[in-house]
Amino acid sequence: MFISDLHLQAARPEIGEQLIEFLKKEALGADALFILGDLFETWIGDDDPDPYHATIQTALGSVVKTGTPVFFMHGNRDFMIGKKFSVETGVQLLPDPFVLGLYGKDVLLSHGDAYCTDDVEYQAVRSMTRDPQWQAMMLQKSLAERRAFADQSRADSEAHGETIDAEISDVNVAAIEEAMRTHNVRLMVHGHTHRPAVHAQTVNGMSAKRIVLGDWHEHGSVLRWDQRGPQLRTLLRS
Repeated sequence: MFISDLHLQAARPEIGEQLIEFLKKEALGADALFILGDLFETWIGDDDPDPYHATIQTALGSVVKTGTPVFFMHGNRDFMIGKKFSVETGVQLLPDPFVLGLYGKDVLLSHGDAYCTDDVEYQAVRSMTRDPQWQAMMLQKSLAERRAFADQSRADSEAHGETIDAEISDVNVAAIEEAMRTHNVRLMVHGHTHRPAVHAQTVNGMSAKRIVLGDWHEHGSVLRWDQRGPQLRTLLRS
């Protein structure tokens, strides 16, 4: 199963409640669960004693303990998740992008923001915040300083999103197809854009497919994949 873009935060407890219900009822029976970024709205470091985050970590750890492997890929909101989080939860961290062998086919997994290449301003910020030296510098700051930076970054991101055209904030199709050529795949799954859909692509003159996961703001979104193939589903919230 694949999910992304939950943007968990204490101010929106219904999202976390739906995730915990999903973990208990569906994820326990899955071969694996892949979280493709933006699990949390913000993450300022593994040393942050946020009680709400701890609740989610416990829920994830419970799934891992039952034998269902859980994998996590960084998003643009929680790129500071590190080894301590992985050790404490048992969740395995994946690089972005990552090629997964699935039922005899290779699938390219990504959060997706790296392919929003038309948004030059965003890519500059992304390049800075994904730099290991920049992250090490941030982790030297106090929790209060990091929290203030995260709050300001969220505000700046929301303001930026309101000023740009929807096409600019979406992935660049040429960048997507180049990534699929580079990794020699004809299947791709990503999140980030909050625009769930299944897109037809062309790679080296052959048909290909790109599946975009939805966010969990109003309801859940999950991609189930078995021998019959992928099924993108909406999870209604009770």
